[in-house]
Parts: sequence; C-alpha cells; structure tokens
Amino acid sequence: MALAERGTINHRLKWTGITLLLISLAIGAGWGVYRLPAPLVERMLRTDILKQSELWKRRVVLHLEDPETTLRTGHIDGHDAEFLTSMPEASDVYRFRLFDTSGRVVWSTRQGEVGLREDSAFFRADVARGMVYYLQEVVPLSEIDGLDLQTGNIQNSSAHHIVKVFMPVTKNGRFIGAIEFFTDISDLRATFITRLRISLIVLSGVALLALAMVSLVTYRTNRAKLRSLHKQSEKERDLMADQLRLAREVRLLGELNEWLQSSRSLDELFDMVSRFMTHILPEAEGSVYVYSNSRDVLDGCASWNGGTHKAHIHPEGCWGLRRGRTYEFGASEIDFICEHAEPHDGRPYFCFPILAHGETVGLLHLRALEEREEEFHVSRKLAQLCAEQISMAIANVRMRDQLHDQSVRDPLTGLFNRRHMTETLRKSISRSQQTGVPLSLIAVDVDHFKKFNDTHGHDAGDMVLRAVGATLEQGCDRDEVACRIGGEEFMLILPDNTPDDAVSRAEKLRQSVEAVSVRYGDKSLPRITISVGVSHYPAHGTMPQDLMRAADDALYMAKDKGRNQVQVAKGTPTETGSADSNGQKVRTSGPVAAA
Repeated sequence: MALAERGTINHRLKWTGITLLLISLAIGAGWGVYRLPAPLVERMLRTDILKQSELWKRRVVLHLEDPETTLRTGHIDGHDAEFLTSMPEASDVYRFRLFDTSGRVVWSTRQGEVGLREDSAFFRADVARGMVYYLQEVVPLSEIDGLDLQTGNIQNSSAHHIVKVFMPVTKNGRFIGAIEFFTDISDLRATFITRLRISLIVLSGVALLALAMVSLVTYRTNRAKLRSLHKQSEKERDLMADQLRLAREVRLLGELNEWLQSSRSLDELFDMVSRFMTHILPEAEGSVYVYSNSRDVLDGCASWNGGTHKAHIHPEGCWGLRRGRTYEFGASEIDFICEHAEPHDGRPYFCFPILAHGETVGLLHLRALEEREEEFHVSRKLAQLCAEQISMAIANVRMRDQLHDQSVRDPLTGLFNRRHMTETLRKSISRSQQTGVPLSLIAVDVDHFKKFNDTHGHDAGDMVLRAVGATLEQGCDRDEVACRIGGEEFMLILPDNTPDDAVSRAEKLRQSVEAVSVRYGDKSLPRITISVGVSHYPAHGTMPQDLMRAADDALYMAKDKGRNQVQVAKGTPTETGSADSNGQKVRTSGPVAAA
C-alpha cells in the first residue's frame, strides 16, 4: 500500500508539475497576446504610412504648376487649389498643410491655419535638413476633419489614433518647403491588432496543444503517439507555410494594384507589371500584348523572367483569344500550340485574355520555367488574379487618357481647345521670360463665315472649319500649337519664331487656306479665305490676355482693310507690316497706338 500510495503521489505530482507548467505557459502566452500586437502593428503601420506619404507628396508636387514658387509665395491658382482641396476625398489623408522653408503655413485644408508658423524644434533640426518626421498621437474626434460624416453619432469625447508625417520637399538637393499629412489609423490599427491577437491566440493554442501532446508522449514513452505528433507538426508547418505564402501573395497583389492604379501611362504601367510579376510568379516567364488602335494586331509591350515578346501578333494566332477564355497548354491529352508561342519546346503555358468592361484589350502569356512545371500549374489561380488586376489598370489608364484628350481637344476639328491654348501660352511666356527665345501669337478668322453658313448650311460650314483646322495643324512644327478657340476663330502659338518669321508663317498659312478646295456633295464650295492677326512677345504684352487681345485687334484691322490678309499688331515704335491677298507687304513706321 505504501508503494502504491507513493506511486500515486508521484504520478499526481508529475501531472501537477506538468499542469502548472502548462498553466504558466498559457499565462505567459496570454500576456504576450495582449501586449505584443500593439507595438508590432504600430511599427508595421509606420512603415506603410511612410511609403504612402511619399506617394502623397509625389502626387502633390507633380500636380503643382511650380512647387518651388508655390511653397515660397503661397500663390496657388484655381486648378491647383481644386486638386489640393479634393485630395482628402481621394486618399486616406483627412488633412494636410504646405509649409515654406521657415515653417510658415502657406496652404492648409483648414483655411484659418494659413499664416501660422511651426515653431517645433524638430522642424528646424530634422525636416529642414531633409529628414522625414513621424508622430503618432491620440486626439479627440473633434480634431479629425470630416469624421462626423462617416462615423454617425460618435461622442466627441472618444479618442482616435492619428499620425502626422512631415515630408520635406527638396529640389536639386535644396530644401524648398514641407508638407504635413494627417491620417487616421484608428480603425486600421484596431483591425490589425485584433487579427494579430487572433493569430497569436491560434498559434499559442496550437503551440500549447503541441507541448501538451509532446509532454504526454514523453511521460508515457509512447512512440506511436510521438510519431503521430510529428506528423501533426508537419501538417501544421505546411499549413503555416501555405498561410504565409497566401499572405505574401495577397500583399503583393495589393501592392501591384496600388502601383498600377497610380501609373500615369501605359509604358509606366507595363514596367511595373514586369517588376511585380517577377516576384509574384517566379516560376514563370511571361509577356504582355495589347491591342493596337486599329484592333487588327496586338503589340508586344513587356516581358520578364527571361521571356521574350514579339513586336506584333495576330489575334487569330492565339487559342485563348480565339476561344475567348483562358487556354492552358499541357493540361490535356491533345493540345495545339499558339502561333505566338513558337518556337515551342514543350513547356506548359497559359494564355489569359485581358478583359476590361466586357472588351478584350490584350493578352497575358505565361510559360513555365524549366524544372518548375508542377509549381507553374498550381499558380494558375494567382495568375488569373494578376490578369484581372492588369486588365482594370489598362482600362483605367486608357479611360484617363481619353478623358484628358476630350478635355483639351475640340471635337469638330481635333485641334486643341481654348483651355489648353491658355495653359500652353502661359507656359510659353514663362519659358520666353527665362530663356529669352522669341514668341509670337497668330489669330485666324474665316472670312464671311456666317454668310457662308447661311448660304450653304451648317454641314458645309463644319467641313470648312475641319479643312481650315487641318491646314493650320499641318502648318505647325515642333512645339507649335494650333487651337480652335470658338466658332470660326483659331489661334496658333509659335515659340522660337522671330517676328519676321512669324509674319512669313502667317502669310504662308493664309495662302495655304486660300488654296484649299472643299467639296460638299457633288459640288465644290466657294474659295475659303482667312484674315490673320499677329502679335509678338514682349512687344505687344507680357500676359496671355494681352497677347491675345493684341492679335485679335490686328485680326480686326485685317478685316477692316478688306479681309484675306495678314496684319501685325500695333503698339511699338518699331516698323510693323501687313500682307495683302497678293502676298505684297504693306509697311507703316513710327510710333503708333497699341491695338
């Protein structure tokens, strides 16, 4: 009995020791689950927000007409102000401010802050030296702009975690100002902490369970259960590896989508695709093709991982495009090789039609690398997700380009409109001020156009305007811009042209239009003539409106003198001249009044 009792006591003591050990481990794990997620999440968010802040700063700096002047003077035109005001609605920033080099606020989403000064030591010690300053704070909801529109009936006494990031703005290594971004991380922080705690609880539970099983196997010396535990551990490791792989794929897909949506051109987009696909699908070489504007061929745009792409392929040469769905070579007993995949060495490949808004816009071609065929087949779903991301990005870039083109083009003639002309003229004047190159402006008006419209109809009038617009556009060279500013009025911006050259160009344009023959139906329309006015920078003005007014006045002078001729704006004591319909120059000299 004594031995039995001693054995029972020893047995109980051993189990008690194991139980206490497990309880201690559980308490330690519980403390870690509660304490560790917050600093880990905040460190992760810091890295992510700093990357986003760089993108926000780049968007602001690239959009501003002249960032250095804006940050120095605080002068912001209406277009830039509209962009800056709308930025919080299009990003995670709820508030931001622009500073000059002294720390004075030159622009803010809160207008009342303009003129205030940032006197903090870190601004002078860190930000002014080109260093990013990151600060996380807990503030009441009343301090967060626009939050009441999203959160409903939330008490103002509630606190939120917000981040302030001071991003220095430099030019040629010189500090020219700073941008301070405010973003609310409360929801994201709480979500990540909760998820991390759940993951830690699961991992801790699995670890404690594994430890209990190992202790039990060790205590009972049961090899069978020990082998079972090893198998279970291997499964868990495999599951964890799958989860880590899935998390990495999701992260890379998210980053791919973010970068693709921020691309400004198709060339930039395809460069991003090449770099990301190398990491997302390392077991495959690939290439991307996009339909040309004529939609009769697809143009090769990018390739990666040792893959190559042809300059052009025909849609009939791809089984994926012909069948309208993904084609996988090597998955069936009988397969057919696409023409664009030649020469073929037998490796399996995918052809993913790239679809956007119900229309096929391109092709994603992936081929397995040697000795990685098994991994390649498993990656089909991930490759399909990549194709979908690429398709939406291509559609967005094309739509953005189309909308931009529509906003600056005249729909009838295809020339630039008045808005684009004003912006271009302002930039040309600024360039002339900096470099001293000459600049001239030509105003054109179709003679007797109203009478022509009334006699032959508006359709014939539209044909005349298109013909004049085509002639003016053909007469432009290099950086010269032809615009239709309304009705039968056109203007041409001629940088790098001396005043004499500009007058000669105007006369050539007048002669070219006069030589145009327009047929409407089965008859030829009457001869088209134009009246032309020319103004020069800075002789006739240093502002866009002054140059335009001077050119218009010269144009009306040409009309008053009989039309179908070129007149130079008056306004300088130098000799000015005009050309009549026969190309003979008429000169006047001496001081005259400004036109």
